[in-house]
Amino acid sequence: MSQNDEDRIETSETPQGNGDGGTDPAPAKDAKPKKKMSPVVKLVLIVLVLVLIVVGILWFIHYQTTGKYLQSTNDATIQADAVVVAPKVSGYVEQVLVVDNQDVKAGDPLVRIDPRDYRAKSEQAQAQIAQADASVQNARAGIAEQYAAIDQARAQLAAARAKAAHDAAEVARYTPLAASGAETRQQLAQLTVTARQSADDARAQAATLVAQERKIASLRAQVGQARAQGEGARAQLSAAQVDVGATLIRSAINGRIGDKTVVIGQYAQAGTRLMSVVPLNRLYITANFKETQLALMRPGQPATISVDALEGTDVHGRVESVSPGTGAQFSLLPPQNATGNFTKIVQRVPVRISIEATPAARRLLVPGLSVTVSVDTISAKNDLKQIQRQEKQRDEARKHG
Repeated sequence: MSQNDEDRIETSETPQGNGDGGTDPAPAKDAKPKKKMSPVVKLVLIVLVLVLIVVGILWFIHYQTTGKYLQSTNDATIQADAVVVAPKVSGYVEQVLVVDNQDVKAGDPLVRIDPRDYRAKSEQAQAQIAQADASVQNARAGIAEQYAAIDQARAQLAAARAKAAHDAAEVARYTPLAASGAETRQQLAQLTVTARQSADDARAQAATLVAQERKIASLRAQVGQARAQGEGARAQLSAAQVDVGATLIRSAINGRIGDKTVVIGQYAQAGTRLMSVVPLNRLYITANFKETQLALMRPGQPATISVDALEGTDVHGRVESVSPGTGAQFSLLPPQNATGNFTKIVQRVPVRISIEATPAARRLLVPGLSVTVSVDTISAKNDLKQIQRQEKQRDEARKHG
């Protein structure tokens, strides 16, 4: 270090004298004067703090009066009870009368199955009905003929009885004459034989009459049998006509065609799904709330529904019902907590919520869309306290009882 540099250092470290002959410390080289906060900035900060305090107080009041009663979940989807379209009869598909995503009304034709086999069965049943009717007519004609035969048998019986009575009278008349010798005993014997034959003929005619009368019951039974066959054939005809009508499959509800798998020429088995009809005018929401959110949830409470697919568009609805069990209880393999290691997991309970939306909004909703549901449970805020009060009174009654 040079001599000049040392002189400069010593000069800088030498305290400066003041006017009074004393020494004052030299001010620091890097020291900066303190800046005072302007009144405008102070006012803005105070206003911001007051605003935050007011907002916090308003939020707390809103939460205590309304917010804590709003139960929300994003585990919710739009659903509909779709109708599966399946044929009642088997056969080859002759026509497919709708296309995918087509709107249909109840009663509109959807699919036609070849009806020729079922029409043949219907015609066969009609032929059996005609045959049964002919059998009835034949049996009735036989009854009429039998009544004529009965009349004839009665006439023959009357003639035989008259002849038997005459012959018996002759025997009675000739008996005293033969005894007195006025008539020969040979003549009396001949008259006696004739009278006996006449009596036998009368008995035979009586038996014939009984047999003819009994045939009436047999013929009437044939009429009943033919009628029963006719009724059976009519039942077969009715079933065949139902099958013919079932070859044209119609929509049971108003809705939109979805998941169509049927094509022309396909052999459709009875009960096989061909398509589905989704009732878009009867949509509802299944929201899976946590079990800790259900204490104040009741049917009829209003709900706000935010549809994710429509950029959070809100629609309104109401709680319809609460499931009688958690989703796990209705699964294919419900959990068995009594076996293995148990880990408590917050369960979710399906809640059905109706949609109260305008027709324009309903056209934008389809089953499967994710939504966020918020239910206002403030209407039941006193229910939980009442339950707690009742349970407390019950416990006190048990203690004193």
